[in-house]
Amino acid sequence: MTVTDEITLFVNPTAGRGRGARAAQPAASALRAAGFSVRTVLGENAVDALTRARAAVEGGTGALVAVGGDGMANLALQAVAGTGTPLGLVAVGTGNDFARDLGIPVRDPVAAGRMIAEALKEDRLRDVDLGRVHGMREDGSRADGSRDGGARADGTWFGTVLASGFDSRVNDRGNRMRWPVGRFRYDLAIVAELAALRPLPFRIRLDDGEVREIEATLVAVGNGSSYGGGMRICAGADLQDGLFDITVVGDCDRRTLLTVFPKVYRGTHLAHPKVTVHRAARIEIQAPDVTGYADGEPLGPLPLTAECVRGAVRVALF
Repeated sequence: MTVTDEITLFVNPTAGRGRGARAAQPAASALRAAGFSVRTVLGENAVDALTRARAAVEGGTGALVAVGGDGMANLALQAVAGTGTPLGLVAVGTGNDFARDLGIPVRDPVAAGRMIAEALKEDRLRDVDLGRVHGMREDGSRADGSRDGGARADGTWFGTVLASGFDSRVNDRGNRMRWPVGRFRYDLAIVAELAALRPLPFRIRLDDGEVREIEATLVAVGNGSSYGGGMRICAGADLQDGLFDITVVGDCDRRTLLTVFPKVYRGTHLAHPKVTVHRAARIEIQAPDVTGYADGEPLGPLPLTAECVRGAVRVALF
């Protein structure tokens, strides 16, 4: 494979409280030092930025390099998935879970820029799986049998985890809060959601065709292993096996959830009797009054269908 000399830097200047803007220049300098021409895409907003990124890909850019966190990586995936255009990550956001899963250095834009340059020059690229979310079945109906035009999530790609249940409700609450700023806002949202904790009636269908109706605290669909900055909710997920790891946390009370939750950073929560794991290439998932999130970005209300697409994106790695 021959990579063109022009690289597109896809920048979120607000990522990590301004780290995105500060990281763009040293990353660009590292790429230029390796002989690449670098152009930068910012965009006035997410829609405009994605339009510009897609135009760069369609124009034959040698790679799209996302500078920011998981949200910026997710936006970049919408431009490069299925195209063969390599994706590079300069991970300087808060969570950086997709980069960590790929073994890419985080919060070191110089190292990341050099790594991307070397990978492109040496053809050190890997095709990895992505999840793709749909709000409707192939016959045009939603997963609940209705025909209301589908969800906003139709065709959205994701790299890490699709969250639904307690974790997505924490996101909902945290996103509504205007104070405090940063991660502490989500810590407060966790406390508030714990106070209101109750199991939810989920209905899931995997690719074996069996419908499972369960009371659960959350259902996490993992293409990658972690979300939320290192919470290994789907610890066994493999980015190249063509399957999701689907973690179901059952009907926990607050005490049980507080016992299980700290273990998620090591992945040892999977051994708890309230936790089960399924592996499947496709899942239909529904529950009342629950929003789905993927890579930390809102997808819209359940029901949703997700499929694991093998080798959907080519990534520059060490």
